[in-house]
Amino acid sequence: MQDVVIKLMSGGYPLSEVLTVRCLVACVPLFFLLQFGGGGLRALKSGKLGLLLVRSAMLLVSYTTYYLAMASLPLAVVVALFFAAPLFIVLLSGPFLGEVVRPSQFAAVLVGFLGVLVICFGPYFADAAPGAEAAALFEPAALLVLGSALFYGAAALMARKLADTESGAVMASFQNIVFLTGASLIALVTNLGTDFSTGIDDESLQFLLRPWSLPGTHDLLLIASTGLVGACGSFLLTQAYRLAEANVVAPFEYVSILLAALLGWWIWGEVPSLATYAGIILIIGAGLYVLRGKPDAI
Repeated sequence: MQDVVIKLMSGGYPLSEVLTVRCLVACVPLFFLLQFGGGGLRALKSGKLGLLLVRSAMLLVSYTTYYLAMASLPLAVVVALFFAAPLFIVLLSGPFLGEVVRPSQFAAVLVGFLGVLVICFGPYFADAAPGAEAAALFEPAALLVLGSALFYGAAALMARKLADTESGAVMASFQNIVFLTGASLIALVTNLGTDFSTGIDDESLQFLLRPWSLPGTHDLLLIASTGLVGACGSFLLTQAYRLAEANVVAPFEYVSILLAALLGWWIWGEVPSLATYAGIILIIGAGLYVLRGKPDAI
């Protein structure tokens, strides 16, 4: 639901404004979650402050690039490409955690990335005239989603180092603080009296560089709703991975691809191509296989 609202707002407001409102609203439920989890604000005085901040910064990059891609790509495509994250988790588990990747898991990763290529290039090969250059038909915003998945995967592995001592509410609170700081810095740069989005056709860049504008009541309430949804969703997802093995939780995350396809069709009339569906199947299959073999991957 948060993705739908942000995509709806991407055509009229800048990302920094949406994130700022989202983070300010999220402070309220996060405060109560901290109280509920025990310790209150004192719980933020962590001995792992550096890891918490680095993880939050990685998630800031991940979510920022993810949201920017939404302005240019169909919702189902963005969500599907983002699920390359479990594949990155497997590849990064060696450098981060010293784990050994089995040949079968590495093969599954290759199948998953084949699914990424099918989603990115399949529809264009089907529609391209003979001799057309595939590179010219590639949508650069897809690289934003893959970058988002990479940083998300790294942050997920860092969560394993924090899960024994830090609650989901603490991690979500640090994430919200860093998001608010990052959004404020972007806003300072993009509201210096010059509209940097003028003359730019790329929708993702427009979403990043557009100056702030005063939203109406309807839009403000929609943007504010992402704070509640984001805070509760982040807390619940973090708690799920803290309390259960990743191979139990991860399959439920893949439901979001189906929801994205349905909502994209209902709201924007987006109909994924057969190539997109084929790529989604490859990514889901590969992701579930590698997570099955790494029950603590996230």
